[in-house]
Amino acid sequence: MATETISGATTTEEVVRAYMEAVDARDLDAAVALWDPEGVENIPGPRTLSIPDGFRAYFTELFAAFPDFKLETDEYTTDGDRCAVHYTVSGTFAGPGRFNGIEPTGKRASIRGLDLITVRDGLLVRNDAYFNEMDMARQLGLLPELDSPAEQRMNVVMNTGTKLARRLYAAEPVEVAAGVWLVKGGTPVKMMNAFLLAEPEGGVTVFDAGIKPMGPALAAAGAQMGGIRRVVLGNAHADHRGGAGALGAPVFCGEAEAGDVAGDGGAHYFDYGKLSFPPARLLTRTLMKSWDSGSLDVSGTLKEGDEVAGFEVVDLPGHGPGCIGLWRASDRLALSNDCFALFDPQTTLPGAPRVPHPAFNWNTERARESIRKLAGLNPATAWPGHFGPLTGDVAEQLERAAATT
Repeated sequence: MATETISGATTTEEVVRAYMEAVDARDLDAAVALWDPEGVENIPGPRTLSIPDGFRAYFTELFAAFPDFKLETDEYTTDGDRCAVHYTVSGTFAGPGRFNGIEPTGKRASIRGLDLITVRDGLLVRNDAYFNEMDMARQLGLLPELDSPAEQRMNVVMNTGTKLARRLYAAEPVEVAAGVWLVKGGTPVKMMNAFLLAEPEGGVTVFDAGIKPMGPALAAAGAQMGGIRRVVLGNAHADHRGGAGALGAPVFCGEAEAGDVAGDGGAHYFDYGKLSFPPARLLTRTLMKSWDSGSLDVSGTLKEGDEVAGFEVVDLPGHGPGCIGLWRASDRLALSNDCFALFDPQTTLPGAPRVPHPAFNWNTERARESIRKLAGLNPATAWPGHFGPLTGDVAEQLERAAATT
């Protein structure tokens, strides 16, 4: 049985009713008295208000901005220590105070909402508040009215910007092999390769996620293909992990790469001084930072021989300590990450296969060994992490690249 509160309330619903009445009366002392000091209030944004300081600050600002604030409860639904309250809040954004940094507009709003409140020992311990922020913004004049000419003009501008951004940073998926779709990204040259691999049970695995601006396009493509089941990173560098932060899927990588995926993306072994073109040193460093979405939680690691969407994992260390590629023997298709390169990072101009630039390698000699290992598989087609594909006598071209100093 709940203990009696200062208000005299004892049951869950009585405590909640007392709380809602205190908020309606704009009596912050009474409202705070009904809270456990360790409680939390979650409001749309999302924002978490600490008790009592965060709670007091938020509602003090709210009441100063809406001097005729009114809360009317419509229905209480109680189950044990939880109570759901449907309510309507109304008021005029008259000031004198701002709300969320916005000057009073003089507009009046009436918003339906729901609070899901948990009560223990006669005190509130949690409140999850839900209401339509867009509807509130429209009523207060912060957004155009629904279906108005102003909203239609705003939508045109937003849609144009969205389409332009997607075209700038990522191309539409193209099926390059059975069950394999390529999304090329980057600007102005779309040189980053990310792959969507069909899973037998539905959905796709993303192999390499390109750069941060590619994330939304990959997320959209994955959703249209049944959902992204997991992300597999060939290496931890920003131009391969950058888009993963937007995908909301578990991340996997080679075991020796996990620390860098969860850390600085391998930046600790980059040596920009090895770039012979001085302006490229600053530009490349700046680009790598802008491409990155930051460290990622690693859900699991992969070892050579593991299966990924019909491909076999191949260890290809050198560019990074735990670089991996994917190999499908049935059509001799290799998704080789940065085992070899088809361009010079100082100019971004494509060219013949080569060892990845030493400025970004964990171990260049190991990279040569991995190129020879890949050649030994005798691929018919090899897709690197940038540009491509490599076709023709792939093995011979790779052997030549490994031998070139």
